[in-house]
Amino acid sequence: MEFSSARHVAATLAAAEPGGLPFYAQQAGEVALFEHAFHQRLPLLIKGPTGCGKTRFVEHMAARLGRPLVTVSCHDDLSAADLVGRHLIGDGNTVWNDGPLTRAVRSGAICYLDEVVEARKDTTVVLHPLADDRRVLPIERTGELLVAPPGFMLVISYNPGYQNLLKSLKPSTRQRFVALTFGYPTPTVERQIVTSEAGVSAEVAAQLVQLAEALRRLTDHDLEETVSTRLLVMAGRLVASGLPLATACRAAIVDALTDDADTAAALAEVVSAVVPD
Repeated sequence: MEFSSARHVAATLAAAEPGGLPFYAQQAGEVALFEHAFHQRLPLLIKGPTGCGKTRFVEHMAARLGRPLVTVSCHDDLSAADLVGRHLIGDGNTVWNDGPLTRAVRSGAICYLDEVVEARKDTTVVLHPLADDRRVLPIERTGELLVAPPGFMLVISYNPGYQNLLKSLKPSTRQRFVALTFGYPTPTVERQIVTSEAGVSAEVAAQLVQLAEALRRLTDHDLEETVSTRLLVMAGRLVASGLPLATACRAAIVDALTDDADTAAALAEVVSAVVPD
């Protein structure tokens, strides 16, 4: 099952909502979908580009549902033992040490695996029994079979823009998850985010968002990723600390997006056109 739309976007602000929840600006019913998936004990897959609010959304939902959150940043050296656990030797004894996935199951937490496609394929297989109707975690080294309590939820995310033959989810993994597709915020919401998180004026925020829209329209440059909301906030913070806007944009956006001199020059031209020195 997949929940998506052309304008489905995530948006976040630094300030906390009343009650201490991490602030999150809902735009396409994703909060309700997350809640339904949680109550129906369904795992959730979140797809979206870098810096669009995936992690903040999960943090918000964990707090909203009153569940502890265990977050794992996946990488290509992440092994199944890193997730599940391993025996450690200390004081002459061998002691079992739970990994983050096992701790989440035992405590009934939400377990969030960020950029799951970065993990080795043999690692993601351990998720299968947790992501289907069984909701169990076999621990072969201890002989345990942990049954996930009702409060446990498995959430994974990845950036579709980085997918290739070597880094993609197997269909047998994907089809165990309800899916949400995120994109960058609408201009109105993105201006609000930049104003709040960076502490800049509405005018500066509007210029940064206008720049982002212009850069995101570029299609003839070899960029792995376009400008994210996170980069806009970083540029805004430099401006708030006293750096000129154009200089901040080149440092936090242009040079962060590419190392290629020709591409950087082309991006800098867009900056000059939108954000005059």
